[in-house]
Amino acid sequence: MKNLFSFSISVGLALCLLLSACSAPEAADSSQTADSVADVTSRQESQETVESEETEETMKMQMKIGDTVVAVDWEENESVEALKALCTNAPLEVQMSMYGGFEQVGSIGQSLPRNDSQTTTQVGDIVLYSGDQIVVFYGSNAWSYTRLGHISDKSAEEMAELLGNGDVTITIELE
Repeated sequence: MKNLFSFSISVGLALCLLLSACSAPEAADSSQTADSVADVTSRQESQETVESEETEETMKMQMKIGDTVVAVDWEENESVEALKALCTNAPLEVQMSMYGGFEQVGSIGQSLPRNDSQTTTQVGDIVLYSGDQIVVFYGSNAWSYTRLGHISDKSAEEMAELLGNGDVTITIELE
């Protein structure tokens, strides 16, 4: 009887140890799993943030005068950001009219933020006038404008040819 009692106690202790040993790794596994899920979620959120920032940085505007694509060095200001927002869903087409023998002017249909300052423009300058009009220069003028950009790949003669022979349409779109 003594042997049976000792045997029962030994088996009981072994079962207790076995059960407690089995449950400890599960607890560790679940905390490790929770940590792993949190790490993966954090990495995914970081990746999405980086991709979003890269998309914003790579979303550049392109401008065409008639059918001619021109290279524009856009300013970094809130007016250009608002102009970019106007082009998000569809290209912005602006009917331009010759004015003064040195510029083309066109309404964009709404006001953009502006920070006008007295400026003497040069051939190729793109400015915002009165908050709601884009002006592209093929000559020079002095007035109070908000700078939007500068066409960098055309000579004065090429700009005069693009803009100086009648009204044109410019198209601004995201690339």
